[in-house]
Amino acid sequence: MAPKDRILVLGPTGAIGRHIVWASVKAGNPTFILVRDTPASVNKPRLVTAANPETREELIQSFQNSGVTLIQGDMNDHESLVNAIKQVDVVICSFGRLLIEDQVKIVAAIKEAGNVKRFFPSEFGLDVDRHDAAEPVREVFEEKAKIRRVIEAEGIPYTYLCCHAFTGYFLRNLAQIDITVPPRDKVFIQGDGNVKGAYITEADVGTFTIEAANDPRALNKAVHIRLPNNYLSLNDIISLWEKKIGKTLEKIYVSEEEVLKQIKETSFPNNYLLALYHSQQIKGDAVYEIDPAKDLEASEAYPHVEYSTVSEYLDQFV
Repeated sequence: MAPKDRILVLGPTGAIGRHIVWASVKAGNPTFILVRDTPASVNKPRLVTAANPETREELIQSFQNSGVTLIQGDMNDHESLVNAIKQVDVVICSFGRLLIEDQVKIVAAIKEAGNVKRFFPSEFGLDVDRHDAAEPVREVFEEKAKIRRVIEAEGIPYTYLCCHAFTGYFLRNLAQIDITVPPRDKVFIQGDGNVKGAYITEADVGTFTIEAANDPRALNKAVHIRLPNNYLSLNDIISLWEKKIGKTLEKIYVSEEEVLKQIKETSFPNNYLLALYHSQQIKGDAVYEIDPAKDLEASEAYPHVEYSTVSEYLDQFV
């Protein structure tokens, strides 16, 4: 049996990166992470911290204990980046929104190294070539789309991972602002609540990412994660939650006009979250047909993967 590809994860201690590392280890891929001597200081929204309580130091120690290879380096140090990339077969980037454009440095290093079989740029959201999002998220999606074009122009082998809505951002609070658990009294719903969205736990994002990394069918394609049991409208999800807690919530429906007004009048991170919710719940950016020539539907390509359902995820808050 041929050895599994060596995988390098960039951004390994972030909300998604940590799960990609664990999934890679679990799948038996030799796993590498790039670690800086002086980590950047990042003020994370409360919602993100609630979903990912471990510290960077705790994660790195756990990674080492699990056999992950640490490579000292920095994205801004071209030589160290090329050196790290030469040691692996697949590069997966999970940088946050502020570093999206900096991925041109990774593309340049991959090009120089000349050995990479596949590059996963930092996507892990909706399909940035299929959206009608509002600012401030539109700018981020456009930056991601620009990175796609750079990758393609340079002839770098790629996979784009489109996983849509993380449960830690969209589900643990039922897409409400300034809370970190599902509400038990009233709920604000953008639009009519009937537009379907695609939900997935961050851990399952890691699992499907590594499935795609080990799958030659995903070469130069976008992998779309819209799992049957998690492809639901917000009304569907609220109904599930009401049954679990035995209570009917007061429902306040918010028009698109009012949502866009709130986005403009609200500061970060809430304006960003509102725009993400607007993209999925009003614009329907998770609802589209795929093109088999350039897309893979994860639930069809990897039917063996057991994933956490929306209902199972909500059980922890009952």
